[in-house]
Amino acid sequence: LNADVLHALRAMGHGDDLIIADTNFPSDSVARQTALGRVLRIDRPAADVMRAVLSVYPIDTFVNDAAGRMEVVGEPATILPVMREVQAEIDAAGGPKMIGIERYAFYDRAKQAYAVIQTGERRFYGCFALRKGVVPPEEV
Repeated sequence: LNADVLHALRAMGHGDDLIIADTNFPSDSVARQTALGRVLRIDRPAADVMRAVLSVYPIDTFVNDAAGRMEVVGEPATILPVMREVQAEIDAAGGPKMIGIERYAFYDRAKQAYAVIQTGERRFYGCFALRKGVVPPEEV
């Protein structure tokens, strides 16, 4: 996690969406339409980025679409290896099963997001959406 990413994650509030996108996603043009207004970058595989993000980012527990993956065009039920790897990171963080999101619906959700992180993931369909949950108070 670099300083720009940490700053964006800290600035986000409950219910804001974060997009973690593969290298082929139109991250720059989509990110210009987000609340942050510019693309963030972490040049690592999608699962590595998800693990890092989830170390500081709680997933929303009040909605059923808090974690999503871009569906394979024409094969919405197909789960590719990159999707399994990312789901394993979400599972390890205690998060929900990802829902499938049709490609153009995913683009629409991404444009409404707070921020887009473009990864170094080169496998197809390595695009994911996360809705931020609440940061609990520290225990005393």
